[in-house]
Amino acid sequence: MTKQPLPQNKKIPLFPRRTKMVTTNILLVIVGFYLFSAYFTEAYPNRVIVGMPIVFSFIVDDLYPPNWGYVNRVLTSLIETWNIALLSASLSAIFALPLSFLAASNINTKKGFYTAVRFFLNILRTIPELILAVILVAFIGIGALAGVVALFIFSLGILAKLISETIEAIDPNPLEAIRATGGNIVQVIWYGVMPQILPHYVSYALYVLEINVRASVVLGFVGAGGIGLILKNQLALFNFGNVSTIVIMTFIAVTIIDFVSNRVRERLV
Repeated sequence: MTKQPLPQNKKIPLFPRRTKMVTTNILLVIVGFYLFSAYFTEAYPNRVIVGMPIVFSFIVDDLYPPNWGYVNRVLTSLIETWNIALLSASLSAIFALPLSFLAASNINTKKGFYTAVRFFLNILRTIPELILAVILVAFIGIGALAGVVALFIFSLGILAKLISETIEAIDPNPLEAIRATGGNIVQVIWYGVMPQILPHYVSYALYVLEINVRASVVLGFVGAGGIGLILKNQLALFNFGNVSTIVIMTFIAVTIIDFVSNRVRERLV
């Protein structure tokens, strides 16, 4: 019995009909969620268009020209912002490493302890850095120390999570070889884990530093030191020339830091 040849003009579908229907329904649901969110929050595009002339007028009439005589004061606060970000990122990079080993299932084989560490890291990531800063300002007082501690706690959760997932994805063969030769847990970590995760570890630490530089600007609005503190004060006094200088210099500083950090991370990973 011979098979009937397929007609020459019959096209074979790229995706099955069922897959097309499921994908279409999912997209319709997603679009529906977006439309509902826009309606509920009144985020209509025409409101943005109507507000553009107001923004343009504010930039031209109020923010221009910048007060370049305020540069020295801004530089001092920018240095403080950098110190807050650098110190918090450095501390979190140091303390996140042992936590990462405890939060990796291929290193910490005790299920209960592993789950408890994971739960602790989830708690650290759940609390926003702004809320942490508000609480710490109430306990410690206004200043850079509250910002350092807030960003340290927040960064610790992020960094430990990223590194622990990297540890769980490494090649297990070197670890098994070291264990088979009688190596202890310290030797497994030092000779089997660290050579594999070191480039990612440095890259994640630099990424957290970038996040902390931006976050430290916002934390100043709640009294946690840095450039955000003087930005809040100048906005309250309607010194828009000073505000313009702060914004321009902050933009330049953050751009330079991001550029250098990205180039370093590209060479590492």
